[in-house]
Amino acid sequence: MKKIVSSLLLCAALLATVFFACSKDNSQKRTTVKVRLTDNPINAEEVNVDIQQVRVKFSEDSINGWTDITTYAGVYNLLGLQNGVDTLLAVGTIPTNFVKEIRFVLGSNNSIKVAGITYPLTIPSGSESGLKLKVNKKLNGTLDSLLIDFDAALSIHQTGNGSYQLKPVLKIK
Repeated sequence: MKKIVSSLLLCAALLATVFFACSKDNSQKRTTVKVRLTDNPINAEEVNVDIQQVRVKFSEDSINGWTDITTYAGVYNLLGLQNGVDTLLAVGTIPTNFVKEIRFVLGSNNSIKVAGITYPLTIPSGSESGLKLKVNKKLNGTLDSLLIDFDAALSIHQTGNGSYQLKPVLKIK
């Protein structure tokens, strides 16, 4: 009788091991996300923004919740991204989840060209903390594109001394 009980316990343990080894771990699913950029019109000839890195926040964890995705770093003329034109800015694979926030880390080559004259475009705290956009979008599980509208018309402000500042207005379309 002891041999039968021992055999049954051994079989049950073996079946449990096989069952758990074969079960899927849904927390490891990943989604490829593409970040695209477009713009609304403004009365200027160029609005150049130096984007160096795109970071995606997918969880509340302030340290492990961020992922740097492959970024096509460079200076982007936002005015070339109007009337249905957009560009692929970054692509990467992140855990399938909600995208909570996107951050653009900026370089120092930001400018605006008005009436043939190019002015530096300052971005208060843009180079330290980057441009942040709250997203809170559930990813679809395989491939997801996020189209970000960088509204230059609402984002550019001329100061009293004639310089220009960028206080970004970003929207998910």
